[in-house]
Amino acid sequence: MNYEIKELPEVRVAYLRYKGPFGPAVGEFWKEVFTPWQKSRNLLGKTTYGVAQDDPSVTPASECRYDACVEVSAEYPIVAPAKEATIAAGRYAVAKFRGTGNQVPGAWGLFFAKIQEAGIFRPALCYERYPADYAMDPETGVFEAELCIPVN
Repeated sequence: MNYEIKELPEVRVAYLRYKGPFGPAVGEFWKEVFTPWQKSRNLLGKTTYGVAQDDPSVTPASECRYDACVEVSAEYPIVAPAKEATIAAGRYAVAKFRGTGNQVPGAWGLFFAKIQEAGIFRPALCYERYPADYAMDPETGVFEAELCIPVN
């Protein structure tokens, strides 16, 4: 898996939290909960982020937390049920992903292995970044995103 090292800026986001096993349920959360909320707040057409708060290899599946986030301006009023967070600025290894939701965990596994092998991993939150013009092919379920891992 190819990647680039990039300096990424700090981003203010509004998010909704999913709690439970990672995998297909996360995609359903985006579809059934986050996207309708995003639409109701007139936040479509903005960069979105998926932030896994826990490592599923050490956290029980029922306790794993995942935040579906949308970038918002400094002035945007964030109201419940959404919460506010900041995605930290810094150096990240960024890999392009193109595939289906079922392929995301495998892509993360390969990417983590490559970064750990290179010895440049920096302990901090990793995330998926989805472009403002994000689209999923309705027939194949294929979409594009960037996988971002913090590095030294």
